Amino acid sequence: MTEERKDTELESVSGAPENSAGSDSECDVEPGEVVEEEFIEGAPVRKKGIYLLPNALTTASLFSGFYAIVSAAGGVFDNAAIAIFISMILDGLDGRVARMTNTQSKFGEEYDSLADMVAFGVAPGFVAFFWALNGLDKIGWAITFIYVAGTALRLARFNTQIGSVDKKYFVGLPSPAAAACVAGLVWCFHTYEPAVWLTFLTIVVVGGTGVLMVSNVLYNSFKDLDLRGRVPFAAILLVVLILVVIALDPATVLFTGFLVYALSGPVRALFRRKPRRANQAGK
Repeated sequence: MTEERKDTELESVSGAPENSAGSDSECDVEPGEVVEEEFIEGAPVRKKGIYLLPNALTTASLFSGFYAIVSAAGGVFDNAAIAIFISMILDGLDGRVARMTNTQSKFGEEYDSLADMVAFGVAPGFVAFFWALNGLDKIGWAITFIYVAGTALRLARFNTQIGSVDKKYFVGLPSPAAAACVAGLVWCFHTYEPAVWLTFLTIVVVGGTGVLMVSNVLYNSFKDLDLRGRVPFAAILLVVLILVVIALDPATVLFTGFLVYALSGPVRALFRRKPRRANQAGK
């Protein structure tokens, strides 16, 4: 048996295609480069590289979350809280920019989830821990871990439910809203002296938002709002009024607003159950 025949038989046994050299040339990319497969007019097309603009915004959101951790470690808690809110703004922009410019990608989705884990999970947890929970020993880091783990589970479940749930609602408290509750709490009370009531409030907010993120409570997503359509002139006056109120005391207004949103889910679920129980009792 010749060497050429041996090579041919080995290829057939191993399942390698005969035109393996041609396949390698088609998939040949630089080491470390990102390659994604997209469907254009029904045909799969392999594209190399990533989209700069949306991923740059995601990177900026990640940096803000990292800066919040560094600031909290240094005891500058107001800057840490503000950095988390900046991450929220950037996180809202990257997805919208990607959709507007038609630059969505699988890489962008995965990168966004990892950045959210840092900005809305690890960063708020560390900020709250360094601010008020580090003096509680094991209880402090246990409450912090409930929040961080809740964020990770919330993001993982959200990624698996894309396209399978009603877009009008979020299942569980969104991680940016949970982060805003924690950051708003720290921003509001960072000048206060340590007290039992403040520590207890921190435990309730951090632990409660962590649990709400993994709950089945429904929250309004506001995705059914049509921001492109025409509205009455008075609507822009309402926007001006909201901005003025936020500017007067941003820490209090933002904390109160997101706390009300976090409580709206359980309250709505409670009122939904009462009519059901009343109907069952009537039967």
